[in-house]
Amino acid sequence: MTTYTELMTALAPTDSGFSAHVTPDWQQGRTTYGGLSAALCLEAATRAVPDAPPLRSGQFAFVGPAAGELAIQTTVLRRGKSTLFMGVDLVGEQGLATRAVLTFGAARQSRLSHSDLAMPAVAPAADCPGFFRNGSGPNFTQQFEFKQAGGTPIGTPGAPDFLVWIRHQDPAARSLAALVALADALPPPAVTLFPERAPISTMTWSLDVLAEPVAGDDGWRLMKSRADTVLEGYSAQDMAVWDSAGTPLIVARQNVAVFI
Repeated sequence: MTTYTELMTALAPTDSGFSAHVTPDWQQGRTTYGGLSAALCLEAATRAVPDAPPLRSGQFAFVGPAAGELAIQTTVLRRGKSTLFMGVDLVGEQGLATRAVLTFGAARQSRLSHSDLAMPAVAPAADCPGFFRNGSGPNFTQQFEFKQAGGTPIGTPGAPDFLVWIRHQDPAARSLAALVALADALPPPAVTLFPERAPISTMTWSLDVLAEPVAGDDGWRLMKSRADTVLEGYSAQDMAVWDSAGTPLIVARQNVAVFI
């Protein structure tokens, strides 16, 4: 099994950007799963512009499958005094796989301070049961630990609402890019409504970064994912991620195609 750290260490510079090779243990079916595709885009962007300010938001369109040898092309769209906009294309053997627009912004002094995103009250990860039953998840899920903290258990009919503790199996995977990879590790909660197994495919993902992971913490992240609607073959879902201390790290929206 290729660890997250090994995969990112192997990211190699090229004339047009970077290259990456994703092994099958990081795939979902025939493609690299969306969270890792997004993490590769972010990692390439920060290597291309090492003095980039902190990431504030990212928009990702998962255009096609990302398998085998991948090319990552980065472009500075605009750089101002405090902000940086970058475009990143992840290209696979079948063409464009992921297109990303990343927005970086330096912290500014402000008289305003407001936060209303409290972490749900749940048991610690150590006291929660496993989320996936008998290794039933896609290949990439073996790269993470999953603990059921609330919501609907996977494989059980019910409300399209997941509440799960997640952390990387790789203890060194603590970067912001690693957090982005983790934040897309859950299946779409719409699957709790499926009368039988059916394909799914993430179309777009938009996320806002509220805080970066604290170095040296236990690595557990609580993730809430809820399908607001499942209509006309697409599910719109709302997502949020907290660290184990209750600090909100990421909020996101995702659109998922459901083939049922």
